[in-house]
Amino acid sequence: MLKNKFIKYLSAEKRFSEHTITSYSTDLDQFSIFLTEEYQITDEVSEISFQIVRSWIASLLEKGVNPRSVNRKISTLQTYFKFMIREKIISESPMLKIVAPKSKKRLPVFIEENQIESLLNEVEFDEGFIGERDKLIIELFYVTGIRLSELINIKIFDINFSNSLIKVLGKRNKERLIPLSMNIVNELQTFVKKHNLNNYLFTNLGGTKVYTKLVYRVVKRYIARISSVNKKSPHVLRHTFATHMLNNGADINAIKELLGHSNLSATQVYTHNTIEKLKTVYKQAHPRA
Repeated sequence: MLKNKFIKYLSAEKRFSEHTITSYSTDLDQFSIFLTEEYQITDEVSEISFQIVRSWIASLLEKGVNPRSVNRKISTLQTYFKFMIREKIISESPMLKIVAPKSKKRLPVFIEENQIESLLNEVEFDEGFIGERDKLIIELFYVTGIRLSELINIKIFDINFSNSLIKVLGKRNKERLIPLSMNIVNELQTFVKKHNLNNYLFTNLGGTKVYTKLVYRVVKRYIARISSVNKKSPHVLRHTFATHMLNNGADINAIKELLGHSNLSATQVYTHNTIEKLKTVYKQAHPRA
């Protein structure tokens, strides 16, 4: 299925993140197994029809795969077959008639402002380098809204201490500058000087940069102390950043830029949380509600 060449294309030309590329690779492997088992198709991409793709989608839904996950797999195949057309392997994509299943919109999970304040001001972190690092990780997620992949790759020279800015490398290698409060700037400066850091901002005791699972564990551990939300991931802190910004009157276009979204629709999902909060206030305060 020319998978390896396609994966190189995603990395080199489309500049997809490592996480996205892994997801695309997994989707293609699953589709390839289906083709082999159900239709005895191995390498002949031209034999893949609209009906075959539709039967795979139907089988996924019958197995109880979430429609959101199915839609991501459809997106994978759409990108894959466009690449096949570009490579002149096929002349038409079998995805043209595919209709994506409707998925229920889920509101982004976020943490309440008083809970975040409790986490940053009252919860006791471990002593020494590890505790200071873990608290800064959580605080930086919350005050900037950056992604996990962006955080673990921050280097000392990415922080402009004099202008209170931090530079991050987002999806598809797009750089953006995010303002920092004087409080976090001072904390970062103290942390860097105290531990004589000169490369990556967040490292383990051995000096190598933190890895994904470690940061997940840190965030989950401390969010669990102040909140009962089901999801306790770094992305929840990103959702929290955006929701709190909107709730406090920030312009949605400014939030879009801060989050590094390529289009406004990705940011508008956070307005639903704001509307739900207004509904709650209305019901609690209005005598006829």
